[in-house]
Amino acid sequence: MSEDLEVVGITKKMLRQILNKNAYWKDDIAPLPRSKASWLILNDRISEEDYCGVMAIENKKMVAFIYMFPDLINTHNNEVKKAYWMNDWWVHEKYKDSVLGTYIYNQAIKLTKNQVLIKGYTENVEEFYSKLPFTVIASRFRYTLFFSLDYSMLIGRFKSLNKIKFIIKILDALTGKVVRFINSKRLRNKTYEISYDYINELDDDTWAFIKPLCENDLIYKTKAYISWQISNTQYLQIPLRHKVAYKNLNAGISNNIHIHNLKIIKNHKIIGFLSYVINFNEFNVKYFLVGDKKNYELCVDVLMEHLIKSKRNFIFTDDSELSKNITRRYVTVYTHKVLKKGLVHNDTNFDYNSVNMLNRDGHFY
Repeated sequence: MSEDLEVVGITKKMLRQILNKNAYWKDDIAPLPRSKASWLILNDRISEEDYCGVMAIENKKMVAFIYMFPDLINTHNNEVKKAYWMNDWWVHEKYKDSVLGTYIYNQAIKLTKNQVLIKGYTENVEEFYSKLPFTVIASRFRYTLFFSLDYSMLIGRFKSLNKIKFIIKILDALTGKVVRFINSKRLRNKTYEISYDYINELDDDTWAFIKPLCENDLIYKTKAYISWQISNTQYLQIPLRHKVAYKNLNAGISNNIHIHNLKIIKNHKIIGFLSYVINFNEFNVKYFLVGDKKNYELCVDVLMEHLIKSKRNFIFTDDSELSKNITRRYVTVYTHKVLKKGLVHNDTNFDYNSVNMLNRDGHFY
């Protein structure tokens, strides 16, 4: 490795200074969108000296990065237990076969004093984690429900289809329209008596509804925390992305990215809460909370009404019950699911027995 290579831990205080100087958003690759960085430093549970990332810099350019997110584990006994999500781990192509990736990973572990959570990892790094002192604390499926052929995914997976991409685009658009038409017929007037209150942050009534439904979550929830988590300030819409001089490792900027949050109201009473992110063709479910189970299918209908209105092509969710309910009652083209395992470093001590890692835990998309 180069002698000019420097590895630094980025604290919240340093991140604020980096933002003020616009240090990493000028050209090439940025660690995360400025909107995400600005949003991150607004989180009150992250202290000034908490680490939010580790970066390797060579000749004033980033060549490796780990995105860390300080959070509070729900210990159920009013004690504060801080741990760090490790969400993104990137190494420049020129260092793929070097020890740099492992080195900055170990540095990140050290800076967090081994208090580390991994929400989900893919099979290609399973061997890596098997050699480290981590324990699997949750296994769940991540579902992708497709409502069209999805042109971009097909071309991405099958390069040979580039020759007929015009035809694929037409079939994709036609399939999407047919599926939306059928699902609109199935939806009919199911949500006729329902009204919605769209919000940017929680009010007292919404928090009173949400609070009991989040008491057993892995991550400690407060009104301020959820309001921060669902804030639109973390996203930035850019109409001409090809004119931006840099790319971001972390999602957060797009020509069409934003979050919608709504209270589902029946007879002047909140029966559900829905929060979802729109990003190009993607409908990513962040919160899907229902009070009384007798209203569950009605709240699913509300989600489907918003999906149809948005004309998105697929839904992302880790919620098995939600996925099964949608595929049972509505038309999908196909469903892809992949097993995700949640990990914790063995030195991060808390009660694993009742852990249920949910969409809303560690979901900082």
